[in-house]
Amino acid sequence: MPQLSRQTGTSLSDINIVPFVDVMLVLLVIFMITAPILQSGIEVDVPKTKTVKEIAESRIVVSIDRAQRIYIGEDAVNIHELGNKVHAQIHNPQGDTVYLRCDKTVPFGSFALVVDTLRQSGISNISVVTEPLDDTPH
Repeated sequence: MPQLSRQTGTSLSDINIVPFVDVMLVLLVIFMITAPILQSGIEVDVPKTKTVKEIAESRIVVSIDRAQRIYIGEDAVNIHELGNKVHAQIHNPQGDTVYLRCDKTVPFGSFALVVDTLRQSGISNISVVTEPLDDTPH
């Protein structure tokens, strides 16, 4: 009887991770490129404080940038139209919070003018947005 040659089957004991690493590197590059784009909006360097209140819900955010331009969300608005436009977007002027983001280089007079305009339009609950203070010594 002829003897059949028998090939011993070798099991694949090592997993090839090269394709996995290639995919992860491509995803990393994609996220590195798109992350700065996702942070669109008005660029405001808010001051740092020890007490910071997180914005948990989507609320009306009024921003004042370095050039002292005023925005509601991402839309530029004139100071004279600020009260009316905020009132158009808010449901309960006495209870709903309006968040105010102001660049730290803006003079206090401009900040106070925006707060006064909001208060004159009947909005009493205004929260100032800040960043947490770094605990690392410089």
